[in-house]
This record gives sequence, C-alpha cells and structure tokens, in this order.
Amino acid sequence: MIVSKRKPIEQILHALREDQKVFLVGCAGCAEAVGAGGEVQTGELKQELEQAGKVVTGWVVIDFLCNKTLVGRRLARYLEPLEEASALVVLSCGVGVQAVSAVVEQPTYPANDSISLGGLSGVWRSDERCATCGNCVLEYTGGICPVTMCAKGLLNGPCGGSQNGECEVEPGRPCGWMLIYERLKQLNRVERLKEFVPPRDYSKMLPHREVRESRFWALEREGGDL
Repeated sequence: MIVSKRKPIEQILHALREDQKVFLVGCAGCAEAVGAGGEVQTGELKQELEQAGKVVTGWVVIDFLCNKTLVGRRLARYLEPLEEASALVVLSCGVGVQAVSAVVEQPTYPANDSISLGGLSGVWRSDERCATCGNCVLEYTGGICPVTMCAKGLLNGPCGGSQNGECEVEPGRPCGWMLIYERLKQLNRVERLKEFVPPRDYSKMLPHREVRESRFWALEREGGDL
C-alpha cells in the first residue's frame, strides 16, 4: 500500500494556473483506504475547485489507478468531458498520476503527495513507479516521474552524460529527462522546465506519527494486527 495525502489547495491551483476546465480522477484503491482519493475526497476537491472559479467537466473514481489497462478502459467512457477539459487532476499516489498521464493527451497533475509505510507497495508493476517522496513534482514534468525514470533521480534536467536521448548509466535505456521533454512538448507545456524544483526533502519520505499510529502501519509490520 502507498499512503497519499492531499496537497494544499493553493498548490493544486498553482499547477492549474493555465487551465480553466478540469477533469478529476480518484482512486478507490490505496488512496480511498487512507481517505485521500475516494468519492468523498474527489467530491470535496470538486467543490474547492469550483469555488476557486474552475469548471469541473466531470469526475470518476477508478478501482486501482495503478492498473493502466483498467484506467484506459474506464476513462474511455468519459470521452466528451475529457475532451472538454484542458487538464486532469488525479487523487492518488504517483503511480496513479503517471498511469492516467500515459493514456490521455492532456496535462495531468497530482492532487496528493505520497509517503511510504516502509513496506511493499501493492501495485501493478509497469513503467510507472512512485518513490514516495512526500512531495510529488509530477505537475512540473508532464506526469513522468524524474526520480524513478532518471537513473540519477535528477529534478531539474538531464545530466551531461545524456546523449541522443540515451542514459549514460545504462546503454539503451531512454534518458528520463528526454522523455519528460518530449511529453511536455507534446502537451505544449515546455515552459514548465523553467521552474526550479527544490532538492528533495528526505524527511518528508518518513511516515508521520499519525501514519505510524494507524492500522495501515500495523498491517505493514511483521506480526502487526489491527
């Protein structure tokens, strides 16, 4: 399980500063279990965005956003409100945000930050990964995680060793930042690369006290019980 928590509404609105019409996607898996992505939370975010003057063209809560095939099939039922929206906001861990971004043509932004429980994550393994940084930066990188897709986890562009779109660490591996650039170019959001992303604050990756005292923390520990 990956635990996620809502970003402040100010951060979400900053990510949406170029977008007026928005489609919301919630997760009925881990995010709903921790009270950060189910129908209730998606409805609450809808109200907050509308109060801020945004137009929510539609919303859906999908069982497991880490299953990219399921995400694509479910979103296919909402083509009209999706096409009307200029961006999507996803209430899930970073894996869900990346999975949604991979199957749509609009910018996709995280509503949540992800933190670790210190155990294994129950997700469908694919190219999408979440490092549970506690401060998701996917709104800057076109929905592609620079921490997991870049072999060096760089946050503000490629290293000097990247040549012809290939990673210097592993020959044949695509440079994560080249993938990010190409995605942002496709989304007409290349200017987001001009925004500086602060270094990772590793303290945010640690489970907070309220998480350590929750039943989810107990389930992740060997011999833990409810």
